[in-house]
Amino acid sequence: MGEILFLAHRMPFPPDRGDKIRSCHMLRRISALAPVHVACFADDEADWSHEPELAAISAGLCLVARTKSVPVAAAQALATGKPVSLTAFSSPAIRRFVRETLATRPISAIFVFSGQMAQYIPEDFTGPVVMDFVDVDSAKFEAYARAGNPAVRVMYRREANLLRRFEEKIAHRATASVLVTDEEATLFRDRLQHRRGTRVMALPNGIDWRFYDPSGIAPAPEMLRAGPQIVFTGQMDYPPNIAAVQFFARQVMPRVRERFAQAEFNVVGRAPVAEVQALQGRNGCRVTGTVPDVRPWLAGADLVVAPLLIARGVQNKVLEAMAMARPVLATRAAATGIPARVGQDLAVADGPEDFATHTLALLADTALARSMGAAGRRFVVDRCGWDRALDPLPALLGADRRGDRHAA
Repeated sequence: MGEILFLAHRMPFPPDRGDKIRSCHMLRRISALAPVHVACFADDEADWSHEPELAAISAGLCLVARTKSVPVAAAQALATGKPVSLTAFSSPAIRRFVRETLATRPISAIFVFSGQMAQYIPEDFTGPVVMDFVDVDSAKFEAYARAGNPAVRVMYRREANLLRRFEEKIAHRATASVLVTDEEATLFRDRLQHRRGTRVMALPNGIDWRFYDPSGIAPAPEMLRAGPQIVFTGQMDYPPNIAAVQFFARQVMPRVRERFAQAEFNVVGRAPVAEVQALQGRNGCRVTGTVPDVRPWLAGADLVVAPLLIARGVQNKVLEAMAMARPVLATRAAATGIPARVGQDLAVADGPEDFATHTLALLADTALARSMGAAGRRFVVDRCGWDRALDPLPALLGADRRGDRHAA
């Protein structure tokens, strides 16, 4: 095959959050097939220190600082009738890079990660276009509109409606539209007004279970304190994560502390917003902010929780905790797309009473917790490796499955 153009809304390095983990593994797999030209955004100054890693596997690279403010993106969206999701990621530099790369390089396929980047797909490109929507963003904004306060509902509904029309347009433009779970793929397909001529399929997340191996990982010192240690991991400026930890801290932890007075709830993740920081010290909550490695925090956890009220696709945080042989308690939304045995590989609960009951049961029955943690790791090792998850990707891009191995 020829060369490949790879477009992503965030720099895949470092792979330290859900979307970047997925895009990083996809980029590595694609770079083994053919020379790959990458265009993406850097969210902050820290991203630039990882530019050499990205350049090392890229035949061509366009890395653009994402500096456009939300008010500016919103104003552009209102002026053009586009979703904010698109105007926020609109860049003349990336448009120029795409145009010049297609004009000067033998690009045979385009891979697009996240719907925001679909605006760069040229109409006249005739090779395979693989569009990784990951989640159904329009449905996510519909959920935000239902859950949000009246001041933001109109904005979220507008975004949802415009994105839904854009998703349909791109589904007809792409050779294949992939999503992270069968459930998301079915939802995406069901929302299309016209399905003929579209190909929608699931391409699941994997987990690097060799990296998330509990053997040899010492617990973080903070996790050695008396009392059960409960952990949540995630990007703490992301609205669903914020709502999740607020729910657990306010509605579950008081019940837990009635039984286990020294129990602590550790909120582990970077960029905690003010609402999250306000939980520090209340009902046994500890907010860590950025940590260099989440594994020591997982290693010391008596229970890992994923109390997400709004969740799309496979939650990497759940798979990571399972790989670390920790018992996991998740909402049904957070467990969607993980074909594990409920009650054996992980526990599922919804609502404050149900969540508190399951939390107390797993903290009280250490044998059950150990058994569930061990079963969860076996499930991840057997079913969730990245090699298995991404096996269909080369064929979607037009690579000959017998070869096309490229030394990046």
